[in-house]
Amino acid sequence: MRTTSITTSALALAASLAVPAACYAQADNAVLLDLPEQPLGRSIRDLSAASGITIIADDTLLEGRKAGSLKGRYSVPDALARLLAGTALRAERVGASWVVRPANSSNARSGDLGSDPAILVTGTRIRGAGATGSQVITLGREEIDRTGLATTQQILAALPQNFGGGPNEGTIGFTQRNNATANIGFGSSVNLRGLGTSSTLTLVDGNRFALGGIGGAFVDVSLIPASAIERIEVLPDGASAIYGSDAVAGVVNVRLRNAFEGAETRGRYGAADGFDELQASQILGFGWNSGHLVASYEYFQRGRLSSNDRSFGTEDLRAFGGPDYRQAYGNPATLVAADGSVFAVPAGQDGTALAASDLIAGQSNTSDGRKDTDLLPRVRRHSAFLSLEQGLGSILTANFQGFFADRRSSLRYFPINSAISVTPANPFYVDPIGTGQPVSVRYDFREDFGAPSYDAHVRAWALSGSLAADLGTWRAELRANHGQQRESLVAGNVPNTARLAQALLDPDPASAFNLFGDGSNTAQATLDYVRGGSIQSTRTRQTTVGAKLDGPLFALPAGILRIAIGGEFRHERVAGFNIYDDRTLEPVEESSTGFPLSRDIAAGYAELLVPLVSEAMGLAGIEKLDLSVAGRYEHYSDFGSTFNPKVGLAYRPFADLTLRGTYGTSFRAPGFLDVRQGPGLSSIAPLNLSDPQSPTGVSQVLARFGNDAGIGPEKARTLTAGFDLRPVRVPRLHLGVTWFDIAYRDRISNPSAELQTYLVKRDQFEALLTPNPDAATVAALYADPTFFNPFGIAASAIDYLVDSRNKNSARAEVQGLDFDLGYTKDLGGLALDGGVSGSWIFHFRQKLVTSAPYVDVLATSGNPVDLRARAFVGARWNGWGVSLTVNHTAGYRNTAVAPAEPVSAWTTFDAQISRSFDDAGGWLSGTRVSLNAVNLFDAGPPYVNNRTPYSASGFDPEKASPVGRLIALQVIKAW
Repeated sequence: MRTTSITTSALALAASLAVPAACYAQADNAVLLDLPEQPLGRSIRDLSAASGITIIADDTLLEGRKAGSLKGRYSVPDALARLLAGTALRAERVGASWVVRPANSSNARSGDLGSDPAILVTGTRIRGAGATGSQVITLGREEIDRTGLATTQQILAALPQNFGGGPNEGTIGFTQRNNATANIGFGSSVNLRGLGTSSTLTLVDGNRFALGGIGGAFVDVSLIPASAIERIEVLPDGASAIYGSDAVAGVVNVRLRNAFEGAETRGRYGAADGFDELQASQILGFGWNSGHLVASYEYFQRGRLSSNDRSFGTEDLRAFGGPDYRQAYGNPATLVAADGSVFAVPAGQDGTALAASDLIAGQSNTSDGRKDTDLLPRVRRHSAFLSLEQGLGSILTANFQGFFADRRSSLRYFPINSAISVTPANPFYVDPIGTGQPVSVRYDFREDFGAPSYDAHVRAWALSGSLAADLGTWRAELRANHGQQRESLVAGNVPNTARLAQALLDPDPASAFNLFGDGSNTAQATLDYVRGGSIQSTRTRQTTVGAKLDGPLFALPAGILRIAIGGEFRHERVAGFNIYDDRTLEPVEESSTGFPLSRDIAAGYAELLVPLVSEAMGLAGIEKLDLSVAGRYEHYSDFGSTFNPKVGLAYRPFADLTLRGTYGTSFRAPGFLDVRQGPGLSSIAPLNLSDPQSPTGVSQVLARFGNDAGIGPEKARTLTAGFDLRPVRVPRLHLGVTWFDIAYRDRISNPSAELQTYLVKRDQFEALLTPNPDAATVAALYADPTFFNPFGIAASAIDYLVDSRNKNSARAEVQGLDFDLGYTKDLGGLALDGGVSGSWIFHFRQKLVTSAPYVDVLATSGNPVDLRARAFVGARWNGWGVSLTVNHTAGYRNTAVAPAEPVSAWTTFDAQISRSFDDAGGWLSGTRVSLNAVNLFDAGPPYVNNRTPYSASGFDPEKASPVGRLIALQVIKAW
């Protein structure tokens, strides 16, 4: 993934501002070029790289066009004129950039900075300017197609700066960190720097989407159709001064193909061991003198990936040298007598004639909770978007965009077991020790009901519109957008405990529930009666209206001082309800506790771009120096006010090198899930935790979960410094390096994610521990309505009280480097390119409790590794293309177990062979066929002793994918 100086997209852009010629001195300086005859898009990219000037062009305009060779010293406008000769395209200046558009377009208006929002680069509110001082990582349409990846989630997951922890479709049931348990719709999020999905702001064409998950925990990027994406812009820098809340770690802005013209049909089929996937899409674009219309539809389906098809999808890790985590909830069952002695129910019998003498004393029957469950859900998704632009006379331009997505997913889940008390009233009752007391039966219900099922349905839609007015050299804009997202999760194939208790007391053997046999030995009518489930539903809404004015203030010696000022109002609301049919005789419907919740946010912002030095001033050692200053004030109806500034500086001492840096503050308002209270979120449970100070190695704790009262905003300070090197003598070489430093305070910690290590790391969690609690306190907590006891631990056995509620008690400090190196070379008709990009983190220090010392958690469980990198090499010749990509994730320490265990690095290779028929005649014209191999050598994820509160597995889905090798054939046809 590369940062390039050419930004794809932008049709119908206008003429430049009327500013002094000195402002464009750099653009008019001659640059030495040696461009062969090649595709026009590549020539424009090479010119942009050689000159350091941003040249904006839509891929669809350049597709299929050739450029002649160009050798010698040319100014940028002269070079563009020669490259575009005979193409019916022309180039116009927009600020400090150049825009390529159709020569006969009538959308040009004096002073226009671009009617397409693509001209507004992520990280700034000033049109025609870049994000001064910041690095913006851009992944264009061509690069997206070269990845061989099918979905937006997969594309963003490959970004080295993105950490896979949090709500993602692969982490369901594997982690509780970063609001992963809120992911009832099986969506996927972005987690830049590993600072949490709620610390990354995700936009679509600059607009906020309605949030997904319980309480609106994240933006679900997997709803966005990948075939409709023009490019993805990633700003890995704090940007609350520009965009407001959530932009602590950075911003991801997905730009759709709003300027597309023509027709394009795509089809893709992929298969891996155990499942396949299918993707089909159609996009249509029409243009006329005063506007254009684009419509797109995509269908995607993928089969479920079963744990049975992967060796690491098991709780029995002995084959990897690990422990056996299978639980003593089997079928046949395990019995625990009144005196605590354990007996295994024998196999091969139906429980109707079982005697105490048949039981196997001192043994337990176990079962693998991961058997017949899914590592990835089955998915069916429909997505569509519509984009319309219409000029309204010579001044006004209206834009409209609509988006719709519908996704259904199905996942087989592992059972969450509880011991069942059976009395002598049950006709199949057996007392192992002859006391006539109830026996505790540890039983796996999957033979009776099948694996627990989770069926999710997500429906999202959004409408946005804008009205822009050209006021001389200024531009005024009104914008509004509204979005909603509904999610539901239907859980089934679990026993209803109230109806099960009735069936266990039924004296009739023909209808009583039988827990004492091998397999399912209960009448079907009884199973249907006892079978239970639940429905969780949530709905989020988000409405934003805003106004902005931007343009030139006055001329400085180095150029034009430009400003953008504006204001926004946003309303957010979340609601939900639950239907429970797993605890009472009849289903109970209730509103999700603590919902509905809503808030209003009013904001005002301003941004200045100040050219301090230009090349025309002739200052020694300073060819160019730009300063940007931005600030944003926001008032929340529920959390008060905040102001956040940002300063950026870009310094070019000579043509080859640009030095840059930023300073700013950011914040994140607590999400609705962070402030929600009540039984729907709070709970109390006794658990067994590893304890090196205990003679048995284990202690029993009584843990409290949920949100602490008084949770407030999170705050951060961000610093970046870096350079971009583009040697004039090697015009196709670029190197970008960015150092970043983030200090995050008042962070809402989720200490329950580290619960298994509380007693192992007492120095870090001592403030959360209360040893030897008094009996009255324990009894009161055992009597609380939110109490549940999955392991049947007696109140008298409790050694510690543990406070695992979320609170503003964490701090984090992250430092590291992003790097991006790329080079292209043309050898006659052979075009070669290659590069490497990555993120190298030096430190990730944090403390989950304010009173605890900082601990460097870099390269540990639940946190980013120190290095993620992605390297590629490609070649194109006469319509053929080949590429190879290497993905590397460094090793780390599994600190979720004691003692910590090393985890190996993971390196995979992706390959693509493609053939473009741009020059072919007939029906093949405009066709591109590619064969893609993701994880070509089928490198399995490294082994991880991954114990979770209720299950286990042999890999870590936060840092590796369970898919393995996937082969896909894709056909793209432009009409």
